[in-house]
Amino acid sequence: MRLLVLCTHNSARSQMAEAWLRHHAQALGVALEVHSAGTEKTFVKEEARQVMAEVGLDLSHHVSKTLWEVPDPWGFDLVLTLCAEAEAACPTYPAPTQRRHVPFPDPTGQGLEAWRQVRDALGRMSRFLVERLREGQIPSEEDLRQRAGL
Repeated sequence: MRLLVLCTHNSARSQMAEAWLRHHAQALGVALEVHSAGTEKTFVKEEARQVMAEVGLDLSHHVSKTLWEVPDPWGFDLVLTLCAEAEAACPTYPAPTQRRHVPFPDPTGQGLEAWRQVRDALGRMSRFLVERLREGQIPSEEDLRQRAGL
């Protein structure tokens, strides 16, 4: 299965989700190809790198990218949007796919504790999603939001 995490700038939430999803897929033995992208290309925020490093996940090689920069951009089985701006852009995604929108707060401009809260919520949601994918299911948006604590 191929999964795309889409957010506005591909600088924080989508980068953290990508790392969590890959981590949980590997830990649970799920064949999952994960990419993240933004509707705009910027840079990966240092706070995202820092809080993910605290849980042993390295974002040092991650770069911000647009959909046009990921391999086979129209071949995703699931597109996960994480912010309202990306949800508005997502319906233009022309390929047949499943979509889920789970809006996470943007921790930009806040202290590291806010970043850690978003990181941990993304981690819970990502583990739940990978567990369900292992069972052959794609959970509902409501189930993903509840698991994240949103």
